[in-house]
Amino acid sequence: MKEIPKFSKRYGVKMDRNDPLSKFRNQFNLIQKTIYMDGNSLGLMPKSSELYIQRIVNEWKTIGIDGWLEGKIPWFFFAEHMGKKIAPIVGANPSEVIMTGTTTLNLHTLVNTFYRPDDKRTKILADELNFPTDIYALKGQIRMHGLDPNNELTLVPSEDGLTLNESTIIEMMRDDVAVIMLPSVLYRSGQLLDMQRLTKAAHEKEIFIGFDCSHSVGAVPHEFDKWEVDFAFWCGYKYLNGGPGAPGFLYVNEKHFRETTNLIGWFGYVKEKQFDMSLNFEKASNAGGWQISSPGIIASGGVEGGLEVILNAGIQQIREKSLKLTNYLIELADYYLKESPYNVRIGTPREPDRRSGHIALIREKNAYQICKALKKHNIIPDFRPPNIIRIAPIALYNTYQDVWHVVQTIRKIIDTKEYLEISEERTFIS
Repeated sequence: MKEIPKFSKRYGVKMDRNDPLSKFRNQFNLIQKTIYMDGNSLGLMPKSSELYIQRIVNEWKTIGIDGWLEGKIPWFFFAEHMGKKIAPIVGANPSEVIMTGTTTLNLHTLVNTFYRPDDKRTKILADELNFPTDIYALKGQIRMHGLDPNNELTLVPSEDGLTLNESTIIEMMRDDVAVIMLPSVLYRSGQLLDMQRLTKAAHEKEIFIGFDCSHSVGAVPHEFDKWEVDFAFWCGYKYLNGGPGAPGFLYVNEKHFRETTNLIGWFGYVKEKQFDMSLNFEKASNAGGWQISSPGIIASGGVEGGLEVILNAGIQQIREKSLKLTNYLIELADYYLKESPYNVRIGTPREPDRRSGHIALIREKNAYQICKALKKHNIIPDFRPPNIIRIAPIALYNTYQDVWHVVQTIRKIIDTKEYLEISEERTFIS
């Protein structure tokens, strides 16, 4: 049989026909006549999430406060239940993971525990490519100790404005560093950092290290316990498909369960004694001790549905397809979009073990307008300034044909110069 050319539409059809995860596509509420490539910002809604949210609404409607103990998943234990469910895909014991808060709040409570500046160690090591909210929070934590972020926050520089060199990070692990806080994946370029290598190097210098895994959990398998990561946190609305504003998660290695935090609230209390109403705080001896307030129960139903699909599909299988999709996108972009007048280059590392689930397409001019033009063609990417169009083919609901159509549509937009009809003025959310 004659081999199908890889750069033809028929190749995508063949790959989709042989895709073992294709059955999961129908488990999502797909947007009609739209190719959705923005699941690294907000995942599509699983059909089961809609049902689970409705289940919780019905519990509230019919049994009221008794839902805390009599719900199908008792609300009082919902956070622990979800921590147990997600633990295998991050390589953790169930007691080390809890669903709670949101990304930045969890960053605050974790760094508050591990950042204890003394006469020797006063600095936090982060990176200049991190998502801004993480940097804002780290500066706030430094100020809480009466110190100056301009002096105590050290940012690892990037040589190309897109990626980080792990060797450079390790070189900056000096004796005055108290805590290292890095992203698992750089949100603009999609570079996946070597968390195991960085953790080993940090511990050799007796430095605590944690990761913001919002752009990796649900797309990439993790081994937090094996790597001996000290702490981590991530959102529930990207690759976990939990819905806008979904609860986040945090991980604390069990060797740190006795550590304290000053950012405390009653849901971090010992579970069995929580309703004793003592004014003396007794922290739970697991990751639950880092909770602050009551979980958002209705929103938790969205995460429940999203995580169920991931567990049924299998994180290893998701990663395998994700790499195939992103590799296909890179190859098509190189073949169709590299030369003039397209002038599109890849800003994501090409090595499979150095990239997560999205690809950064860079065009020095008119990238924002091209991104907006894609939406007029019912293709949903997103834009990151100054010149990056992020394309995230999600293993659970995107197809190889989707990837082919995205590349061909970019060609058409540039060929016809229709992007020139679009204003360069950016909207609030790009």
